[in-house]
Amino acid sequence: MGLTTHRALKEWAVAIEALQQGRTIMMLRKGGIREQKGRFSVVCDRVWLYPTYEHQNPELLKPEYASQVQQLPSGQHPGTIAIGAWAQIDAVFQITELSTVVALLPFHIWNAQFVVQRFGWKPSQPLYVLLLRVYPLAQPYEITDCPEYRGCRSWIELAEALTDPDSVPVLDRAEYEQQVAAIRQTLGAS
Repeated sequence: MGLTTHRALKEWAVAIEALQQGRTIMMLRKGGIREQKGRFSVVCDRVWLYPTYEHQNPELLKPEYASQVQQLPSGQHPGTIAIGAWAQIDAVFQITELSTVVALLPFHIWNAQFVVQRFGWKPSQPLYVLLLRVYPLAQPYEITDCPEYRGCRSWIELAEALTDPDSVPVLDRAEYEQQVAAIRQTLGAS
């Protein structure tokens, strides 16, 4: 299975690293301030994972991830970004109850404070849980960090399409399906 696309999904660099290492298969999204029509939506199901250093906060991560945060001084941006993986978005769930989000704590990198804050932001909108099958690259792409990629948005269009003809997923099918089943059970989804 390969990928050729311009589409990328932005997330904290520490979260992208955890996805690439197979330590989680989950993203929690409410959407950024600059989302299309002011709401998060899944615009495609196969995407590059674009690590961002904006807004990373070690205080909102579980202790084992907090020390991994690389923070940049305010207003600074890296000259290049390493795109090291792509993902197949296999499932999307809309969560409207805080207790459901709290029950998902064992499955991701964020702490309870983050979960409560993320859930409470834009309270009339659901929190989205994305389950991702991640395909790390043997050699990351180094791309220029363009101003149009910055800001509070989930989706970006890369200046040029990137191609990966033959990646292998970080988790084998059995490991991945076991995690998916545990998350679905927690959500009460079949």
